[in-house]
Amino acid sequence: MIEIPSTIEGKHFSLHELEQLLKPRGYSIGGNWDYDHGNFDYKIDDRVGYQFLRVPFHAIDGQLDTPRCTVEMSRPFLLSHKYQRGLDDHVDIDNHSAAFNQFQEPVDKDASFPDQYIEIGKSLVKELEGILLPL
Repeated sequence: MIEIPSTIEGKHFSLHELEQLLKPRGYSIGGNWDYDHGNFDYKIDDRVGYQFLRVPFHAIDGQLDTPRCTVEMSRPFLLSHKYQRGLDDHVDIDNHSAAFNQFQEPVDKDASFPDQYIEIGKSLVKELEGILLPL
C-alpha cells in the first residue's frame, strides 16, 4: 500500500454527486463497503493481479445506502492484489454470480506495487482533485 497525500482529504461531498462524477470516469464503489464507510476504486491494471487507486470515505451525515448521504474523504492510496492463476479456469460465471463473487481471495493482499504505475496513481489523484475541489 502506497499512500498519496491529497487536498481532498477531510473534504465533504454528497455521495450521490460523487457517484455521478466518478463512475463515468472509471471509478466504482469497492465491494467492501459498509453502511458507514466505503471506497471508490479505479483499476489501473490487471495483468499480474490487480492494481488500484483506492479513495476511502466515511459517512458523516446519513448512511451510504440512503439518499442525501454526505461523506468525508480520506487519504487515497495505491493497492495491489496478487491472485492465484488457474483457480477459476473452469468456473462458469454469469452476471448474477459475479455480483456476489467478484474476487477470489488474493494470494498476497499487500503485494508490491509496480513502479511504473506509481506515477499513474499520482496523476489520477491530481485529476481527482481537479474534478472534486471546484465543488
